[in-house]
Amino acid sequence: MEFAERLTALAAKVRQQRGQIETEEATKNAFVMPFISTILGYDVFNPLEVVPEFTADVGVKKGEKIDYAIMRGGTVQILIECKKSKEPVKIEHASQLYRYFAVTNARIAILTNGEVYQFFTDLDAPNRMDAKPFLVLDLNDVDETLIPELMKLSKDVFDLDSIISAAGELKYIGAIKRIIAGEFKQPEDDWIKFLTSKVYEGAYTQKVREQFTGLVTKATKQFLNDQVNERLKAALGQPNFPMANDPEIAATVTSEKPAEDDLIETGIETTLEELEGFHIVRAIVCGDIKPSRVTQRDAKSYFAVLLDDNNRKPIARLHFNRAQKYLGLFDQDKAETRIPISSLEDIYEHADTLRSSVRSYLEAPSS
Repeated sequence: MEFAERLTALAAKVRQQRGQIETEEATKNAFVMPFISTILGYDVFNPLEVVPEFTADVGVKKGEKIDYAIMRGGTVQILIECKKSKEPVKIEHASQLYRYFAVTNARIAILTNGEVYQFFTDLDAPNRMDAKPFLVLDLNDVDETLIPELMKLSKDVFDLDSIISAAGELKYIGAIKRIIAGEFKQPEDDWIKFLTSKVYEGAYTQKVREQFTGLVTKATKQFLNDQVNERLKAALGQPNFPMANDPEIAATVTSEKPAEDDLIETGIETTLEELEGFHIVRAIVCGDIKPSRVTQRDAKSYFAVLLDDNNRKPIARLHFNRAQKYLGLFDQDKAETRIPISSLEDIYEHADTLRSSVRSYLEAPSS
């Protein structure tokens, strides 16, 4: 398996088993040891490569142990301290790493709960572990841009000098990205005030702040949706807004009275998950029809995927505005059957039915 594939497999294992992991020892056995062996490539059963419960006398702390030490050429290169998976990773948990970092030759220290891995080095002062990580790997949300740097710590291509030289840039880029992500998720007052000043010329009063708090939150969500939409369109080779000159397509636009729910826009919010579901459906059926003919229409109670933007030609409905999500499928009589799904990937299991719906419209005589 390739490095990225092994990382994906471990992330899947973490998601599947995290609910059953209750102790630090279980975390080490289920998640951390596989990370050391499968991702970094070291033999966890070879004491010349991986030393569990590594001990070094540190001042008055005699006999204190660190969870793992990774060795190369008889020298400690990486120190790993573990916490149980349900415990947040905090710098306050790194006291042993601080002490061991100062008395060993290690240049890399890792603090982890098996799900989040924080990588530290000594950028601020020689032989003294930094207070902030230069790289954060979250197996629940893997940042693909970090994979090349992570590979440099693996046994086969271990390149300490390269990763140390890149650590400064990684540290600040990673921190900035996390701040931006936080502002997109829950914008702070300073961020709201900054953006408001760019578009609003009046006084920044309490009322204005309250108004723009909602506007900033909504705008950032729409911006992210737009970015995802653009990337998916680019992947499918589609223009930003598909233009068609086919007279048959133009003739499909009717004056039929639309469903009343479709006219009521209040409360309608197209989610990122609905857009992803739409693009999955479109990718499935594009073997039978041009992607530009597969369109979307959001309503209060469901997200519709239509052929030729015609509400009489439904391909599927995404009922995602509830705890239990459903995929609405249609038979030849246009009767809908709701299928419960647990993830977007489940849509692929109904590819034949989706293609069959499209083919039924293509084979039907023109009215």
